Formats: sequence, structure tokens, C-alpha cells
Amino acid sequence: MSEPRQEPVPGTHHEPGGDAPPASDAPPQETIHVDRFEAAWMRIAAAVLAIFFISILVSAFASGFQVPGVYQRIDPTKLYEPGSPFADPGLRELAPGKYEAYIRAQIWSFTPNEIRIPAGSEVTFYTTSQDVQHGIKIQGTNINMMILPGQVSTLKAKFDTPGTYDFVCHEYCGQLHHTMYGQLIVEAEQVAAQ
Repeated sequence: MSEPRQEPVPGTHHEPGGDAPPASDAPPQETIHVDRFEAAWMRIAAAVLAIFFISILVSAFASGFQVPGVYQRIDPTKLYEPGSPFADPGLRELAPGKYEAYIRAQIWSFTPNEIRIPAGSEVTFYTTSQDVQHGIKIQGTNINMMILPGQVSTLKAKFDTPGTYDFVCHEYCGQLHHTMYGQLIVEAEQVAAQ
């Protein structure tokens, strides 16, 4: 019967002429032990992150969700100067079915507080504040923007379904914050043509 051969243990000394590993100045490598339950939770966390990332991509490209962008900076004290689109904010038609809506927020109102467009219109919103931080949420849509003094925020949306969409300020802006609202009215084609 042959005796089992013992493998040398790294880092130990051996007799000359034996199967000793070559001498090295490097410290022995340490292995990381990960418990199986910890490894399972790490896999679950990675899967959840992957699901979140995929849902963001689907929301952005398939559902049309978008993050409001910063269009430009503007001095809030110069909103009323000639040439400023916020001196006389409102709806401007660029082409059939394409509009720009300039909305100025100030304590405690939106100007304009009513916008009318025909169904099927695409609207690019430009918003800014004259005084403090406000917000705008158009009910029944994915439009939700911060309105900051000195910043013009922009977001584009298409309105296919006729109806009245209320918009409210969702950032507390003082005592009468709850009175800050307006309406976006999407009119059916035959009504809009009259």
C-alpha cells in the first residue's frame, strides 16, 4: 500500500531537495470568504439594481417620461423687460399642432392660469419664478417640474386626450400656497376649429 502524498503548505519551509515552492518575497495571498447568505443578498441587491435600471430605460423611451431640463438662466428682476418672453407669458403657436407655453410663477399665482390647446398638440413648457421656489404638477400627466428663480426649466409633452387638466404648485410657497393653481384645457378638434 502506498502512503498518501502530502502537498506542501504555502509559506512553510521544506527540506532541501524536496518539492518546495520557489522562494518569493510576496506575502501569501488571502482569500475572501463570503458566507452563502451574504452572497445571496448581494445577488438580490444586484438583481434589484438591474430591474430599477431597466425600468428607468423603459419609462424614458417606451412611456415617454422625461426629466425637466434647464433651458437657460434668467435674472428674476428682469422678467418684465421688453424682449423677455415672461413679460407677457402665455401660449405661442409655432406651427399647426406645435406650441410653446411660457409660465411665470409668483406668490400665489401662475401667469397664465388657463391655457387652451387643441387635442393632439405638442407643447413645450418654459417656466420660471419671479420670487421664491415653486413647482408645477399637471394632474393626469407626467409633467412635474420645479420652478426656481433665475432658472428657466423646460419640458415637452403631447396632449391627445381632450379634457381639463388642473395644475397646482407642489412646493410650499407661503400662506396662500393652496390657492396657486390653473388649468390646461385640451379641446376636441371640432371645438378647437371653431
